[in-house]
Amino acid sequence: MDCRSNCGACCTAPSIQTPFYGMPQGKPAGMRCVHLDSAERCKLFGDDRRPPFCAALQPGTEMCGDSREYAMKYLVTLDELTR
Repeated sequence: MDCRSNCGACCTAPSIQTPFYGMPQGKPAGMRCVHLDSAERCKLFGDDRRPPFCAALQPGTEMCGDSREYAMKYLVTLDELTR
C-alpha cells in the first residue's frame, strides 16, 4: 500500500519520545511533525535523519484504513496502548 495523499496521520498522531532532527525534544502525540510538507508528505523520507520510529511505520490497510480520520483514530489508540 502506498501512502494516502494529504493524510500525514502517521506523522501527527503518534508520539516520538526520542530527540530527532528538527525536534530536539521529540514529538508529543497529536502534534504535526515539523517535517511534513504542505501535501502532508515527509520531507525526510529517504534521509538518514528520519527517525527510526518513522522508518518502521509502513502503510497498510490495518493502520491506514480508508481515510485519514480512521488512521488518526487507530494511531492515537495504538500510541495510548504502548505508552
